[in-house]
Amino acid sequence: MLRSLQIRNYVLIDSLDVQFPAGLSIITGQTGAGKSILLGALGVLLGSRQDVSTLGDPQRNCVVEAVFESASDAVLREMVQSEGLDWNGGVLTIRRVLAPSGRSRAFVNDEPVTVGFLADITRRLVDIHSQHQTLILKDSRFQLSLLDHFAGNGPLLERCSAAFRELSSLRSRLAEVEAELARMASERDWNETRFAQLRDARLRDGELEELDAEQKKLANAEEIKGGLYAVSGLFSSEDGMSSDSKLRQAFKALEKVSKYIPSASDLAARVESVRLELDDILAEVESLEESVDISPERLQAVEERMSELYGLMQKHGCASVAELIALRDTLSGMLSDSGALEDEKIELGKNISRVSKEYESLCKELHAARAKAVDAFSAEIQASLRDLELDRAVFRAELLPAEPGQSGSDSVRYMFSSTGTAPVEVSKCASGGEMSRIMLCLKAMMARYTAMPSMIFDEIDTGVSGSAADKMGSMICRMGEHMQVFAITHLPQVAAKGHAHFLVTKTVAPDGKAITDICQIEGEARIREIARMLSGSTITPAAIANARALLGLSLLQPFPRPSR
Repeated sequence: MLRSLQIRNYVLIDSLDVQFPAGLSIITGQTGAGKSILLGALGVLLGSRQDVSTLGDPQRNCVVEAVFESASDAVLREMVQSEGLDWNGGVLTIRRVLAPSGRSRAFVNDEPVTVGFLADITRRLVDIHSQHQTLILKDSRFQLSLLDHFAGNGPLLERCSAAFRELSSLRSRLAEVEAELARMASERDWNETRFAQLRDARLRDGELEELDAEQKKLANAEEIKGGLYAVSGLFSSEDGMSSDSKLRQAFKALEKVSKYIPSASDLAARVESVRLELDDILAEVESLEESVDISPERLQAVEERMSELYGLMQKHGCASVAELIALRDTLSGMLSDSGALEDEKIELGKNISRVSKEYESLCKELHAARAKAVDAFSAEIQASLRDLELDRAVFRAELLPAEPGQSGSDSVRYMFSSTGTAPVEVSKCASGGEMSRIMLCLKAMMARYTAMPSMIFDEIDTGVSGSAADKMGSMICRMGEHMQVFAITHLPQVAAKGHAHFLVTKTVAPDGKAITDICQIEGEARIREIARMLSGSTITPAAIANARALLGLSLLQPFPRPSR
């Protein structure tokens, strides 16, 4: 149940704190007082989309907070705990904050949650029936869900939904595999040709760089050999003495001089070092000269291989041999993957066959359960409608085949006649008042079979008056014996049935700003409010007497305070 509600800075509500009791609470107020604003604030908690226009003061946050109690809902407990939130014995403090920037934040027991999660859990806490919700009578999903609740099909429906989701997932994957196989088949010949070409090329990473270096060496072999020969010639002696011999003689001469000038010894060492280094250089030059071959045949072979590699790179859109190798490996994988996909396709087919049989069996079970319950369901709604002064009403739920889905392969259509004649589809024949009574009967059944802890009726009595309104009030009151019910109403016959009565008012502050407030009324205040609903702005003694009569009071007795 909804224990309390706090609202800050929402449209015309500046600050509101209200506690709610169990049972039936009536909410009344003059047209335009702000009852719809109150529902809008609750909608914030239920995850509805909001924008900054709902902020009374655009410079401050809007905060809506409520405390709900639902200790017996095991499904809700699992939902809350699966998010790592504190269950707190079933007492949930739910808060949503709307910032001037347009950002929205949501909290459950002071822990941040997504707005989607907030909407999921509040669906199990409160149901709001707006005055325009009779449109859902056209919604086949709503109609079918009521029949399923009545028939107790919840566990069976969950299994059917799970089987349908699994079947849809398997079929989706099969379609992907078949599409991939078809694409691979259409490209197979081309891919095989490309792969064979790259495989036969015997690609090696770094080969092109090596070939490029070799090609430059071969193409300039004569020039290279001439240059290296010239280097060797520079150190040969024209007078018959080589550079090596001259350096040896210089070393010996300096060694002798060092006997008299010690520093000459360092010079001798440096000369010897130069001689050794020169010998090493000349040896490497000779080796390089010998390694350079003038080979037109090898040059042609190198250039042909380079041309082949460049041609492959251009053909396949690659910038390097490494990319060619990667493409070759990819093509190899694609050609071998078809076998794995074929195996997966076979396995998917087996699983689809298995799950299809399971799903079809569950659909049949659901159909049988619905067919067994549909007459009793129809009779119960019809009896409720006749209790609301539709004495000749005929109501019948018809079970029809439908496209297979999460709810099985059935749909349901509600048929109605207020005159006892052949019924037609309810959304096409019922008047506004009849629609209100049909919806109340359906909601009463929903409350009984869904264990919804709180239900809010927003002028469900629209288009109804007199004794029919009185009976609608009695039905709502009976619902309040088993759950928390809020009824926003303009009918005094309904308002008099409540265990508690709340009045919504709108006042104008000194600064000219309109402010909406809500407070619980009792005693004479409640009598006067019901009298106002009976007679309008001018409250007459007759209206007061009538209000007391509706409330079941003697004209001479004081109005008792309702129990808390």
